[in-house]
Amino acid sequence: MASRSAIRVERLRVVRGGTVVLPDLSCEMPQGSVTGLLGPSGGGKTTLLRAIVGVQRVAGGRIEVLGEPAGSETLRSRVGYMTQTPAVYGDLTVRENLRFFARVLGAPAGSVERAIEEVSLGDHAGRVVARLSGGQRARTSLAAALLGSPDLLVLDEPTVGLDPVLRRDLWQLFHGLADRDATLVVSSHVMDEADRCDILLLLREGRLLADAAPDELRAQTGEPDLDSVFLRLVEAST
Repeated sequence: MASRSAIRVERLRVVRGGTVVLPDLSCEMPQGSVTGLLGPSGGGKTTLLRAIVGVQRVAGGRIEVLGEPAGSETLRSRVGYMTQTPAVYGDLTVRENLRFFARVLGAPAGSVERAIEEVSLGDHAGRVVARLSGGQRARTSLAAALLGSPDLLVLDEPTVGLDPVLRRDLWQLFHGLADRDATLVVSSHVMDEADRCDILLLLREGRLLADAAPDELRAQTGEPDLDSVFLRLVEAST
């Protein structure tokens, strides 16, 4: 794993609707790694991802992404972002959606078909997105994020609603991208995905409970599984 930091978050403070979502968060995410952002719903995971991408208004602190301030124009072609809600057009086919986004990004020729195959949508590429299942729509959105081979992929719960085989295949894809020096930040509230990550950031109520590799967390807490690790860390924080 690379030791350089692709993302640096320093004393990040975010307030939404008068509620402090992230009070004072600092962390780093290594380049060429798969960093898992885990914790219960409402813990601040999506807010942190939005801040990294540069679409979240912040009240304080700073975020550096690939050496630039988060949200910089120079990062637009270097960062792929998949939201929880599929951000694709329902009245277009899978392939038409990806061709459109490829033109917007200036992605090289061949990116569309490569992305379709990477998310296993070859049999559905000619179907209108509105007629696909929820999992297939999510994969279309993921394919759009993969266009242009971005240096950083920010994925908000990309495996929700997918069957175990497809989840396994996507995690193999994520690590294959990291092996080619891409950086991935993947959020999830499913603890059994935690072992698939190189580094885990455990968030609860906007506060960072842990920042370490899975085996390091087991050693620190003396717990055999990551569900128990998380519970032990929650108890210690309260």
